[in-house]
Amino acid sequence: MTAAGADVTAGPAPRRKSLRRAAPESLGVDPKAVLAFVEATEKQFGGLHSFMLLRHGQVAAEGWWFPYAPRRPHMLFSLSKSFTSTAVGFAVSEGLLSVEDHVLHFFPNDTPPNVSDNLAAMRVKHLLTMSTGHSKDATEATVQAPDGNWVREFLAQPVDHQPGAPFVYNSAATYMLSAIVQRVTGVRVLDYLTPRLFQPLGIEGATWETCPRGINTGGWGLSVKTEDIARFGQLYLQKGMWNGKRVIPEAWVEEATAKQVSNGSNPNSDWEQGYGYQFWRCRHGAYRGDGAFGQYCIVMPQQDAVLAITSGVGDMQAVLNMVWDHLLPGMNADPLSTSAGEDRLQAKLAGLTVPVQEGAASSPTAKRVSGRTFAFEPNDQNLNAVTLRFAGNRCTLTVRDGRGEQTLTATHGKWRPGTMPLEPPAERNVAASAAWTNPDTLVVKVCMCETPFISTYTFRFDGDKVTYAAKTNVGFGPTDRPQLVGKMVA
Repeated sequence: MTAAGADVTAGPAPRRKSLRRAAPESLGVDPKAVLAFVEATEKQFGGLHSFMLLRHGQVAAEGWWFPYAPRRPHMLFSLSKSFTSTAVGFAVSEGLLSVEDHVLHFFPNDTPPNVSDNLAAMRVKHLLTMSTGHSKDATEATVQAPDGNWVREFLAQPVDHQPGAPFVYNSAATYMLSAIVQRVTGVRVLDYLTPRLFQPLGIEGATWETCPRGINTGGWGLSVKTEDIARFGQLYLQKGMWNGKRVIPEAWVEEATAKQVSNGSNPNSDWEQGYGYQFWRCRHGAYRGDGAFGQYCIVMPQQDAVLAITSGVGDMQAVLNMVWDHLLPGMNADPLSTSAGEDRLQAKLAGLTVPVQEGAASSPTAKRVSGRTFAFEPNDQNLNAVTLRFAGNRCTLTVRDGRGEQTLTATHGKWRPGTMPLEPPAERNVAASAAWTNPDTLVVKVCMCETPFISTYTFRFDGDKVTYAAKTNVGFGPTDRPQLVGKMVA
C-alpha cells in the first residue's frame, strides 16, 4: 500500500470515454486556418507526426501522418517533465512533501562527504523551476554514474550558485523529482500517477523508462498517445477538473503554470517567457510542456484551446510560430457558418502521410545483387553484413550486427509495416519504403513510428562492393554516420 491510502486505487478503472468531436466551425475554428497550419508544416518539415486541436473541450481537428496512427504511443522526451511535476503536485496535496523541503532530506545515504552551502540550500522548488544553482545541465554526468546510482551522482555535482538563480535547463533535476516521489510513496512515478491521473483521464498503455536502479527517468522516457497529451492539457486548462470531478488541486495548476523564474527577455522566443514547475510560459498568454524534436502540449487559456503535437523536427520554434501565425487567428469567439473549407480540410486530413522514399521501383542492379551478402570490416557501427533480396516492388533487407540478425521488408511507393529491435530486447513498430534513386543506388527509408526518428539507409553498388551510409532526420548529436564499404562474400 502506498502512503496515499487504499481509497485511491480501490475499484475498477473507469472506462475510457472518447473525447467529443465537432465540426471546427461550430467551435469557432476556421477550417482554412487549420488547413494553412497543416500545409505550412508540410512545406517546411514534410509534415508533423500528429496533431489534435481541442476547443471548448471538444476535438475541432485532428490528423496523423501515416504510418503514425491514433492507437500508437509516441516518445515524449521532455514533455515527460510536466507529468513528473504533476506527480509532485499530488504528493504535495497528500502531505507527503513540500516544495520547501530540502533535497538532501530525502537522500541521507547518498549525501556527499562534503556538503556545500549551496547544495544544502537546494529545495524541491528549485528542482521544479530549473534553478538548482548548477552552472550547466547535470544530466550527462548524472546518467554516467559508474555504479548506476544517479541520485548520488547528481548530488556530487558542483553547485556553483545559490539555488534560485540562474535558470539552467537540467533534465537531471526532474529525475531527482521522480526519485523523491518514489522515496515518499514507495512506488514509481508511473505507478503513482496511474490511479490519480491516467485512470481518471482514460489514459491507457503509458510506459516510462527507468534508471539502472528502477526509478522512472522523470525528465524524459514517457510514451503516450496523442489524445492522451490532449487530455492532459485539457485537464490543466480546466484547472484540474475532469468530468465534474477534482483531479488536481487548482492551486497546484496555478502555481505550476505561472512564471516562477525568468529564463530570458527575447519577446520573440517562446523559450524566454518564463518557466513554472516544469511548464514553459509562451507568448499570447499560453503555456506548454514540450519535448525534443517537436512534442508539444500547448494550453491556450485565452482561446479555451489545447493543441497536442508529436513530430520529428529540428526547429521547434518554427512549429510554434506556425501555431501563432495560422491557428491562433483562426479561433473566433462565436461559431462560424459552414463553408467548403471544412470539406477541403477533411480531405487533406484523411490523406496525411510521411513522404515515402522517391525513386524507381527497380533497377538492373537488383537482379545482380539480390540474395548476395556483403560483409564489412569491424566498425564503430557494429555492422557485420547485409543481404538484400528483391521480389516485385519489395526489398527485404537482412542486417547482421551486434544485436544479431534483423530482417525488414520495404515496399516501393508506400509504407510497409514491420518491427525491429531498436534497443534490445524491446522491439519497435516501424514502417519502411524503398526506391532506386540511380541504377546503382538503393535507398531504404525506415520510420520508427512510435518515435520522432526516421532513418535513411543508402546502398551504392559498384562491382562486388557496396558503399553504405545511414542518417536520421533528427538527433542529439550528428545525424549522419560515417560511410562503410562492404564486399560481396556470398
